[in-house]
Amino acid sequence: MENRMAGKDYRTESDSMGELKVPAEALWGAQTQRAVQNFPISGLTMPRSFIKELGLIKWAAAGANQELGDLDAERANAIQTVSLAVADGEYDEHFPIDVFQTGSGTSSNMNANEVVSRLASTDSLAVHPNDHVNMGQSSNDVMPTAIHVSAAVEIQDSLLPALTHLSSVLQKKAAECDSIVKTGRTHLMDAMPVRLGQEISGWQSQVDSNAERIADSLVRMCRLAQGGTAVGTGINAHPDFGGKVAGLLAEKTNVPFISGDNHFAGLACQDTAVEMSGQLKVLAVSLMKISNDLRLMNSGPLAGLGEISLPALQPGSSIMPGKVNPVIPEAVCMVSAQVIGNDAVITLGGQAGNFELNVMLPVIAYNLLQSIAILASASRVLADSAIAGFTVNEEHLRAALVRNPILVTALNSVIGYEKGAAIAKKAYREGRSVLDVADEDTDLSRTELEKLLDPKALTEGGIKG
Repeated sequence: MENRMAGKDYRTESDSMGELKVPAEALWGAQTQRAVQNFPISGLTMPRSFIKELGLIKWAAAGANQELGDLDAERANAIQTVSLAVADGEYDEHFPIDVFQTGSGTSSNMNANEVVSRLASTDSLAVHPNDHVNMGQSSNDVMPTAIHVSAAVEIQDSLLPALTHLSSVLQKKAAECDSIVKTGRTHLMDAMPVRLGQEISGWQSQVDSNAERIADSLVRMCRLAQGGTAVGTGINAHPDFGGKVAGLLAEKTNVPFISGDNHFAGLACQDTAVEMSGQLKVLAVSLMKISNDLRLMNSGPLAGLGEISLPALQPGSSIMPGKVNPVIPEAVCMVSAQVIGNDAVITLGGQAGNFELNVMLPVIAYNLLQSIAILASASRVLADSAIAGFTVNEEHLRAALVRNPILVTALNSVIGYEKGAAIAKKAYREGRSVLDVADEDTDLSRTELEKLLDPKALTEGGIKG
């Protein structure tokens, strides 16, 4: 680094700690450069969605300060114009700081301040990163606000619509399959019949319940820490600053942001992020359950269950010709595993609130936003590339169903449990249907047995007389 900096492609910048060299083409300044040099850890930078909302926060802060009479119109307009360009992704390459940085995220906040300051300044207009771009703010309230804003926007604009789409596809598939009866399974063993549509409706209910949980937590995610500044007291900010920033962000994003009731909690804890991550973990668990059901139902095609055939998307083996694997459910299971792991990190990050500040903000932001993004994408892929297009092997389902000895359960109230167990064992031992064995071993007529053992009727519950 030092050898490269000795060349002509670097300029000298200074901050309160002194001078250092910064790449000539870089829009950032000294504080960002110190962070680049201090944290060469992972190569992971803050997500695009986070930088976008950090830009919008700088846009809203300048607007609020102008409205409150604390910032002149010329500087405010310059800051807002540049901040919107940052939000639009025009300068993403100038946000190089590693996720694993100072726990307050001060480096990322100053990165934004320095980039906006440099771009907004002209020969006739000096825009200072701290005095103007960061006016009325502290990294300690900007970063918690950015976490809430970026997560809330991505949930409203991406994740919840993806879950609505997945639910719709499941509802349509359940309707298509509602007349198809199959062997139910408990403990992975044969159980009483269910309709395939009923089974799929269970998946849809899981998805809908997850959307409800996430929407409920979103209410708290819309409460912002902005206005608390350094420790929650609001020092150096106008009393109305936080509320005005929240209002401007709400107008810009169509998300109902408000100023939080207690800025001390907004700075000191990340309970809402932990709560939301927990809801995302539940969704991950649900998607893994659905995906594993699909994998098992698709297993075979000859030596497995072979109940359905998922769309064939790619060759499944580099050595076994003709093999096709359930790649979409497998990918979704990996997404679920990642989200569950992210939740553990966010949980540990949430407990790192010491007195007036949480000091794991960047890693909380990174993991929370990654979970939201990959769950949204996985939900759509699962819907469109697995569920919508699978076909049902109905003949195979019927063949297995008529040989299912557990159908004898329907006779319990007529012949008793012990007699039913004997019939089930005999049917299984001889590879015959329960209907045929019961016809031989009970006094019930064939017609009555057919009525009692009708698989479709059995999916509707109750005692059939």
